[in-house]
Amino acid sequence: MAAAGEKKEGGRSSSVFRASHTLDHVSFKHVPFTMDSSSDLEDETLVLLEMRQTLTENLEANPYDLITYLERASLHSELGYPDLAAGDSYRALLLIDEVRDDGFEYHEEALEALKLRCEEGLPAILRDQRSSSSNVTNLMQAVSLQQGSGHDEDDTIPLAVADRASLQCYRALSISLLLCGCFKSAYEFCSRGLEVAPQDEDLLFKQEHIRSLAKRKLLLEGDDLDINDLTDQGLVRREVYPWNDHEPDRFSQDTLDFLNTELSKVTSKCVVKITELPTLYETPITGDGYTFTTTNKQLGLFAKEDILPGETVLDEYSALTANNRLKESLCDSCSGVLPPLDANSTVVGCPDCDDTMFCNEQCLARSADYHPAVCDKEIDTIAKDPDPKETPNSLYLLLLARTLAIAETKERHPLNLKEVKYIWGDFLPSSANAIPVALHAPPPPVWTLPFSFASNISGPLHILEKMDINIFTSVARYDLWIFNSLYAKFRGTASARVNIRDGRPEVAAVHPLWCLANHDCNPNVQWEWGGQMRLWCREKRVDGSPGGIKEGSEVLNHYCDIDLKVQDRREWAKGSLGGWCMCERCRRESDEETLQNGHRSEETITRVGETTIR
Repeated sequence: MAAAGEKKEGGRSSSVFRASHTLDHVSFKHVPFTMDSSSDLEDETLVLLEMRQTLTENLEANPYDLITYLERASLHSELGYPDLAAGDSYRALLLIDEVRDDGFEYHEEALEALKLRCEEGLPAILRDQRSSSSNVTNLMQAVSLQQGSGHDEDDTIPLAVADRASLQCYRALSISLLLCGCFKSAYEFCSRGLEVAPQDEDLLFKQEHIRSLAKRKLLLEGDDLDINDLTDQGLVRREVYPWNDHEPDRFSQDTLDFLNTELSKVTSKCVVKITELPTLYETPITGDGYTFTTTNKQLGLFAKEDILPGETVLDEYSALTANNRLKESLCDSCSGVLPPLDANSTVVGCPDCDDTMFCNEQCLARSADYHPAVCDKEIDTIAKDPDPKETPNSLYLLLLARTLAIAETKERHPLNLKEVKYIWGDFLPSSANAIPVALHAPPPPVWTLPFSFASNISGPLHILEKMDINIFTSVARYDLWIFNSLYAKFRGTASARVNIRDGRPEVAAVHPLWCLANHDCNPNVQWEWGGQMRLWCREKRVDGSPGGIKEGSEVLNHYCDIDLKVQDRREWAKGSLGGWCMCERCRRESDEETLQNGHRSEETITRVGETTIR
């Protein structure tokens, strides 16, 4: 996320790989499938993707079926998506709570769905291969019936199956979150599982494995490990998922026509065109290495006429804003500072809820795009006043919350909203994200999308529940991969404004037209965001050359602090976009530093898929 004077930017292919285990032991009730060892890996992946599609359709038809969630979690693991496996396992765990407690909102639906799945015996996904107990009769022998529990006798078997399923959830959550790099959450779910089954060998092994990896990461010796010291921020795949049919053809004439129509509402000086940008690299290269750099297509802004130094390039309002300060005097719509509350004040409040204030009647009217979904829903305290180290995550979560509110208000799929649809999320091809398993295969790829259990799984679901949205019946619109796709787009385009008192980011926004201007560390424009995003032509460029943009030239924006040294700018790009900045200034300054240090880098040139600087 770019802070006050910063910002950043922004396929589709099937992954070809084989995971370290198969689904041979899983018998999907509605998905007839037999693994064929003679099929090539790509065909196998396509079959798994078809199975995933069938399971997803089953969930849409039977949204309270926790067994299907566990089956899809296993399939996501097989496909190499541990984050999605964790998300499915967590929803299954929530449904188990619904089954167990007859006071919960969806108890009847969840219990009935589980009864149906138990009619043919213990679901295959719950059959532990290390145990001779593989049917409901044997399972029941291991379950102590609770007398006077208030449950009907017909509920005995599904309740016992729910106990078995909860253990499966804890196992899956522990390993999936660990694979994502979320050590703390993995350890916590492992510990919760051991409270249910203290002697479970699988969980005991995982717990020790997590402790061992954590101590190695923290350089600790002995048993001196505090769970609060464990990191909970991991990385996952950043891609246009193979089943994502919402990503548009960004280079079609229809897309260009739509974007230029939208752009004409905020500027008369620019046009959207297709451009070529240098491909990001995993490691910095110098000198002759630049001969091998490649480019790829992206969208960009170009001047329709000469733009003079100091002239405004565009002025854009966006409803996709968020602030993380509780009870701060900011407009709920544009996140600008509210005018003084005096006799001539233009400030107005929402007539239907308390403490929601707007700059003026215009911002109140604009809030109709999102506010009906959150009006008087007690959602205003979520992710507010966070711990300083959680500030970026809280802002991204709040941007996600605003997107969900817009989608719900407009009754549209989140990825089809014009505020995000045409944004490129610095995605890699699925094949580049795949997990190699050959004996002498290179290490797994470095995934680039930041991920945590709180920001990507539990937080969004909590927001949906606060909005009175059924998180089970709405899976087609609010699945975890959709949240991840939105986060990828935000991290490529979100700008931030800091609090003038403590310098911490407090407001974030996505301006979908402004972010079409590509990044360069020697920009010809600069920007300021205060309610609306204003972009204007620089008087002088960083390299000392005069300002101004000639007709037909590209508008070059800046998304990081351009006063930073080249290494720091490239570290920003690496962390935010997944690769080193390859703009002319970065390449030149990198070479100068290398020569000054008396050596040249001989690092391997590794392209980062199709990722580009934006």
